[in-house]
Amino acid sequence: MNFYDSEKMSDLLKPHGYQLDNNEDNADLIVLNTCHIREKAVEKTYSELGRIRDKIKLRKEKTGKKSIVAVAGCVAQAQGKEIMKRSPWVDIVVGPQSYQNLPELISKVDPVKNNKYIDIEFPTIPKFDHLDCHISDRSPSAFLTIQEGCDKFCTFCVVPYTRGAEYSRPLTSIIDEAKKLVDSGVKEITLLGQNVNAWNAVGKDKNIWGLGRLIEELAKIKDLKFIRYTTSHPLDMDIELIEAHRDIDKLMPYLHLPVQSGSDKVLKMMNRKHTSAEYIKVIDKIRDYNPKIAISGDFIIGFPGETDKDHQATLNLIKEINYSQAYSFKYSSRPGTPAVVFFNHVDENIKNSRLQEVQDLLRLQQMEFNKQFINSTQKVLVLKNGKKNGQYLGRSPFNQSIYFYSDNNLIGSTIDINVTEAFQNSLTGVIKPNKNI
Repeated sequence: MNFYDSEKMSDLLKPHGYQLDNNEDNADLIVLNTCHIREKAVEKTYSELGRIRDKIKLRKEKTGKKSIVAVAGCVAQAQGKEIMKRSPWVDIVVGPQSYQNLPELISKVDPVKNNKYIDIEFPTIPKFDHLDCHISDRSPSAFLTIQEGCDKFCTFCVVPYTRGAEYSRPLTSIIDEAKKLVDSGVKEITLLGQNVNAWNAVGKDKNIWGLGRLIEELAKIKDLKFIRYTTSHPLDMDIELIEAHRDIDKLMPYLHLPVQSGSDKVLKMMNRKHTSAEYIKVIDKIRDYNPKIAISGDFIIGFPGETDKDHQATLNLIKEINYSQAYSFKYSSRPGTPAVVFFNHVDENIKNSRLQEVQDLLRLQQMEFNKQFINSTQKVLVLKNGKKNGQYLGRSPFNQSIYFYSDNNLIGSTIDINVTEAFQNSLTGVIKPNKNI
């Protein structure tokens, strides 16, 4: 979602004379778009601001001109005044629901007066109503935010406090942006939301549509070839969306469905509102409708009160689901969340040991999943050049990176690749002869 927000900020600023520059030494404006979901990300924000300060100081000494510095995103939302206090060289702090005001805020900055601006309001008029701007410079694959915020209030999570309550973007707004993306050359769209499968809005028939119906409508866009979505909550996997994974060819056979823990005790403490058995039941149903689907997930290791028995329950769940890939992290206390005041915080050494065990199992499953594709043919969207001369990177329907070589520029093409090797995080292959699409 931060990638999407960054692209939209760039789109907003281009009509005002700004363009992207890969060399920040030349930049008149530096925007740091931030994440607050983990403590490490917040620490990196302040570290990066310190580095930017030194760059600004050096530039001013050389040219006499100071860059405008803006901090955007969820750290800005959560720590706006603290940022200004700790990093007084910052000119603008703008939250994720207010970045549509960035051009106006920039116009007010006066280097002589050294005035500062903080905009971390949750506006009554959603920001999407202000983002009807020109779309340019997109890769073959693009993000499209359709939903923001969350009403689930998991005890470990800052999202309800930094992104606000659940908001579903109107159908026409989504379709219009999707068509603009496709007109700009995009072939694949990933629908985004903190709880994307909670999306619902009035459809063309005046009834309330869910994500499954939205995907069905997006699939009608002729030159849109691939549709994905992330991130979902188990409680919002309705039958319509599950059927979409069976019936809509453009919807890729990949689902990221976080569970966080295999222990019902821990899930209750997390306020997840589902049990491990209910999560497994959802996965089983999805696989009944689409047996080939790849399942990904999230795990928080060492949540307060987690015992060896709870940890073993997580390992057991991972073994039962058999993930194609998954993300796992040590529990990180986030200020303002209920879990901060929980007792029985787990020792860091125990967290590290448990995380290693979980990741070893997940890596084994991912490797076994990838090996299944050796000697298979995969339809691949070519995304960009690889690091080596003549190398290209594409993505399989199952969300795997695939590397291959070609003498031709194939970026944006959809081609058939014969998979020759499987690695932990990627596949390699060769172009299938005479099968370019």
